[in-house]
Amino acid sequence: MRRSGLILLAVLAFAPAVARAEAPTAAVAVDRVVVRWYAPETGGAARPRFVFARELAFEARLEALADPDADGAVHRERHVRAALDRHVAESLLASLPILPAPKPAEVAARAELARGILEQRVGGRGRLLEAARAEGIGSDELDALLRRQARASLYLDRMIAPMLEPSEVELREVFESGGTPFSGGAFDRVAPALRRWYVARRLEQATQAHYQNARGRVTMVVVRGR
Repeated sequence: MRRSGLILLAVLAFAPAVARAEAPTAAVAVDRVVVRWYAPETGGAARPRFVFARELAFEARLEALADPDADGAVHRERHVRAALDRHVAESLLASLPILPAPKPAEVAARAELARGILEQRVGGRGRLLEAARAEGIGSDELDALLRRQARASLYLDRMIAPMLEPSEVELREVFESGGTPFSGGAFDRVAPALRRWYVARRLEQATQAHYQNARGRVTMVVVRGR
């Protein structure tokens, strides 16, 4: 994997997604490709994938919001790198065939699960929507991100190991271990949030493991602005 221009990526994540002329009514939305990447799983060099400035800035902002050691209003280079890795890892997984192929309703249901996990991860729906507004991300673009996460999670659940529907026994064992953010409450009260947290953790671990194995097959190029 070629990784050049990481500082450039960090700068891009701070760059505004909208260029404004002096007159308020002359605002013009702009965007551009900042990363081109490909892998055998996605069709190789003949079918590259692209990451755009606004979506990378948005996803870096989400990483910052989820980082307990960061000010969520400011995303730094480590958040840009994490966002880019997550974007490529999820895109790789989402491009792989799932057997049997999920029905549209299943993808939609998993996208809603992904929405709940993401809202919990960044500190609530309000913070998620504010991050989207800050980077000029529309509802259709947010939905596309959630569908990508849904397909990635379905691949992991069906083709690697079941992880989207933990049993109550499994959740109780995790809860009673004391290693969760919900140890101070009653199980019945925290069970929905605990389930999202546990599923998110398992998906995160599986996604990272898959990406570590795939890194050598991924070519990534920073596209410099002109």
